[in-house]
Amino acid sequence: MKGFRYLQNATTLELNESACIGCGRCLEVCPHQVFTLADKRARMADRDTCMECGACQRNCPADAIRVDAGVGCASGIINEWLKDHNIRLGGSGCC
Repeated sequence: MKGFRYLQNATTLELNESACIGCGRCLEVCPHQVFTLADKRARMADRDTCMECGACQRNCPADAIRVDAGVGCASGIINEWLKDHNIRLGGSGCC
């Protein structure tokens, strides 16, 4: 989704560049191209495009990425879709 922007400086995404092993997995799984590789380490190309889905953190073998998945844009989009389609999650009462 090129051109997508989240609220400026609102994401919880954090990258510990010194812990990065340069595997590139975050680049593979990020739907908004938040990351790039430079000098064999991940870097944030555009932090504000992060929708806090958590894919990067779940797939980082070096545990170099932290994000509070489910608190940001991704959560809002998913919950609105569920609500619009009258889908309820098991006992959560969220929708």
